[in-house]
Amino acid sequence: MSKVVPVGVSARHIHLSQEHIEILFGAGYQLTEFKPLSQPGQFAANETVEVVGSKGSFPKVRILGPARAATQLEISLTDSFAIGVKAPVRESGHIEGTPGILIKGPAGEVEVQEGVIVAARHIHFHTSDAEKWGINDQDKLKVRLSGERGMVLENVIARVSDSFALDMHIDTDEANAAGARTGDTAEIID
Repeated sequence: MSKVVPVGVSARHIHLSQEHIEILFGAGYQLTEFKPLSQPGQFAANETVEVVGSKGSFPKVRILGPARAATQLEISLTDSFAIGVKAPVRESGHIEGTPGILIKGPAGEVEVQEGVIVAARHIHFHTSDAEKWGINDQDKLKVRLSGERGMVLENVIARVSDSFALDMHIDTDEANAAGARTGDTAEIID
């Protein structure tokens, strides 16, 4: 049985806590939806912020909503070199011991002490898809990206939940190396 999954290329973005949204945009501020994302209930917001590291900044980093429990900036390794932040590869939400960053919005700024990561490549599985293919939460998978610059990615983390939709997330460095784009497909081979 072929195990084909859609690919989503994840550019740099930030998740903000409601407290930080209000510091950056004003008291009571609510994010507004620019477009829905592949995961149910999640969206790219119209709003952007500037993030500032020791060597540089990115002036318009897209916020993904809704608000999260903790603020988290997800960048590529190339981005980390550009702004001077030594971001480790981590699974989303695992920000303990990671570097911080200065975030600037139209109404204020906040410096977080941790939360900058390079997101570990992963596949979101709805529970039914994972069961059908014999995949468990946190399994490490091997996945083939096809095409002119095709490659095999190892250590792709399986994330299984009833609230997920099937989608593989890789960052821009990984996508550029493979010549992959959002909407392409990949095959789980092990």
